[in-house]
Amino acid sequence: MENNNEKQISARTQLELSLGEQLNALISASHALNVRTAALFDSTLQPAAFLIVRWLLSYGPATATTLAESTAMDRSSVSRLVAQLKQLGYVQSETSPEDRRGVIISLTEAGREKASNAIKEKEKEFYKRISTWENSDLETFIDLLRSFNVNGSSSSL
Repeated sequence: MENNNEKQISARTQLELSLGEQLNALISASHALNVRTAALFDSTLQPAAFLIVRWLLSYGPATATTLAESTAMDRSSVSRLVAQLKQLGYVQSETSPEDRRGVIISLTEAGREKASNAIKEKEKEFYKRISTWENSDLETFIDLLRSFNVNGSSSSL
């Protein structure tokens, strides 16, 4: 016969497994949505190229090293993807004003416009999922996610 402590442990284990399932569903759905958004941006490119574009749109011009570190890609992959993006007119590179040997990569106006349009389509899908939620439910969800993300920000999942 299980005692009360064993029942609590079992209930907690089930909750943690359910949380894992839901997080996996969220990550999987997010990845699928990112791939679809990348295809909206330019279906001839690998989704990883759009990751670079999104990073540049969010944070501005950067070196290839910064892009590689920030997107968890190796430098050679970033260089290859940047070359493709450059050839298609989505990014440009300039000599760094601080270090004349360095190169700064930035979005062109065409790249910025296409990325914004693709992201708007992604946002429509996201907002469709929460459109029926009460404000209080959305606030609770945001607070819980914020707490989860802040507490885990020093390590990756």
